[in-house]
Amino acid sequence: MRAMILAAGLGTRLRPLTNDRPKALVEVAGHTLLEITLRRLASFGIQEVIINVHHFADMVVDYLNKNRNFGMRVEISREDDVLLDTGGGLKKAAWFFLQDRQPSDPFLLHNVDVISTIDFARMLTFHRDNDALATLAVQHRDTSRQLLFDERGRLCGRQTGTNALEIVRPSQQFTGLAFSGIHILSPQLLSLITEQGVFSIVTTYLRLAAEGHGILAFHADQYYWRDLGKPENVTQATADSEGGLFPL
Repeated sequence: MRAMILAAGLGTRLRPLTNDRPKALVEVAGHTLLEITLRRLASFGIQEVIINVHHFADMVVDYLNKNRNFGMRVEISREDDVLLDTGGGLKKAAWFFLQDRQPSDPFLLHNVDVISTIDFARMLTFHRDNDALATLAVQHRDTSRQLLFDERGRLCGRQTGTNALEIVRPSQQFTGLAFSGIHILSPQLLSLITEQGVFSIVTTYLRLAAEGHGILAFHADQYYWRDLGKPENVTQATADSEGGLFPL
């Protein structure tokens, strides 16, 4: 399985830590977020990765060269002129997942600013067993942006505020879940991306769900997960690591 690390963001919520570096090079317990993500991927046998870059892009490239790509094949997708968001970034990097591969090989997307103990192998098995187009790792936790799933775990919509409700697939009952920034996709999805320019991959997921495609929830409540979008979260993650919740 190949993977893409989404690392092009400006990291504005992480300031001042990102005043002089990209968020990918912010450290938790002496390890950069990029190193943590790459080593997690490698622990599941993933050896081929593409990383999108924008903010302090050359620092990321130099860091990878200095560390010999941590023994992996690493490609860079530069978004020099404009940040393309998650969907636009994936679309630009789509060639990587179609090159010299079987057309049925799923691939993994992983935000660089999240850490977790989510079992990618179990998630991949779920994805294949359910013939999903996309499998999203989700949890029951407080968030202002919830994805809505039906009783079969199919994406049906989202809620981005108290009254901002978007339903794309009808259901008698919805469960609101928080997306973890970790997803597995079938390569067939790449040819179904019709959005252009700057767009979120969630926009694509919602459209495809409305068309009847299987965009499914993988429940990950039993795993450790933390968003590292704020300095205080980085501090807490360091404490969590030292306490054994997330071994590095």
